[in-house]
Amino acid sequence: MTTETTAPTPTETTARTSAEPAPPGCPGVAASVCPEAAAAVRGAAPPVREWPALELAGTEFDPVLAALMAEGPVTRIRLPFGEGWAWLATRYEDVRTVTNDPRFSRAAVTRRQVTRLAPHFAPRPGSLAWADQPDHNRLRKPVAGAFTVSAMKRLRPRAQRLLDELVDGVVRDGPPADLVARVLEPFPITVVSEVMGVPEADRERVHAWTRRIISTSGGAEAADAAKQGLYGWITETVRARSNSTGDDVYSLLGAAVARGEIEAEEAVGLAGPLQIGGEAVTHNCGQMLFLVLTRPELMARLRERPAERGPVLEELLRWIPHRSTVGLARIALEDVELADGTRIAAGDPVYVSYLAANRDPAVFPDPDRIVPDREPNPHLAFGHGPHHCTGAVLARLQTELLVDTLLDRLPGLRLAVPAEDVRWRRRTMIRGPRTLPVTW
Repeated sequence: MTTETTAPTPTETTARTSAEPAPPGCPGVAASVCPEAAAAVRGAAPPVREWPALELAGTEFDPVLAALMAEGPVTRIRLPFGEGWAWLATRYEDVRTVTNDPRFSRAAVTRRQVTRLAPHFAPRPGSLAWADQPDHNRLRKPVAGAFTVSAMKRLRPRAQRLLDELVDGVVRDGPPADLVARVLEPFPITVVSEVMGVPEADRERVHAWTRRIISTSGGAEAADAAKQGLYGWITETVRARSNSTGDDVYSLLGAAVARGEIEAEEAVGLAGPLQIGGEAVTHNCGQMLFLVLTRPELMARLRERPAERGPVLEELLRWIPHRSTVGLARIALEDVELADGTRIAAGDPVYVSYLAANRDPAVFPDPDRIVPDREPNPHLAFGHGPHHCTGAVLARLQTELLVDTLLDRLPGLRLAVPAEDVRWRRRTMIRGPRTLPVTW
């Protein structure tokens, strides 16, 4: 396994230059000579904390994020790429405020080089991720029909057949098997490709592009090359379906462009993130199954009460640390004061952490413990506000099918290696196991 990277938490100190304790923002420097401490005394903004992308073991919660949460509901951070610093909101109430308040703009970020995790930053016109209202609703409308509850009900039998074929192969070949390679990767990719309308012959190269885009290991050039490949393919596909009457996403987008509802460039920007979304299901479910396979009480709960698995899956969605650091920023369009009194000035970039919000003890008692029957469970695993995940219903469908089918068809399912030997993805925005060797 790769050697784990250990970084000091934001409040850790390493030395002392006097008998006076060092303040959190100035390791090894006495408070009387620390500029950040002096600023804090004057009531100025808190110090800026460096937040590296750590190589975390398994389902470990990011210790830097945990320290930031302990420091206060709103802190300031600097990520590995981009410029400057940004506010970070970690409390549930503040996260909901920032994500649902039109005074915080995603579109404004496209004109800035905000501090960020990704090495490459090239927002595309039409991307829902960077749209504010009313553009957001205008752009979302053409594809909304492909992700409704009724659409997912129609998809379910086809998705189950696809999954059964994959599990048939696993059963036929016998143990051991790598669940990631045999099931967790091909199933979501195939289902998303079905919803999007990707021809079978193109699916492998589309997947190669999406996998490269969410990786941070290849640098800006590799990410840019993958984006060029994917978005070039999407451009051709949308153009070719301008007269289509199909209900797949690329057909819906092609028809919307032909009717003049959206621009061709916007259609391409819309499709890209939806296509990439299949990667998240693979790795989220990988984390879920790792937890189930390493915690006997979870496995027993799922097997003994199969009709009541839904709440367990929702609790796992709340608990799993599915991403590295944070997602996309927003810019304050005017001065905004949050509930704790923190003043966000117009022009300041702001991040929220859904992972932190899902561990807020004011909303989730005993938040670091997995409580299978937690009620209520208003987690924010799929976001909040206008940017709530478009594919949330699809993701829940795939997660439910994967867990039900694997547990029901492989009754003796267990890890084929010690838990510490499971290999995890490195240098990536979405966390999950690279392999999940099992036997039964």
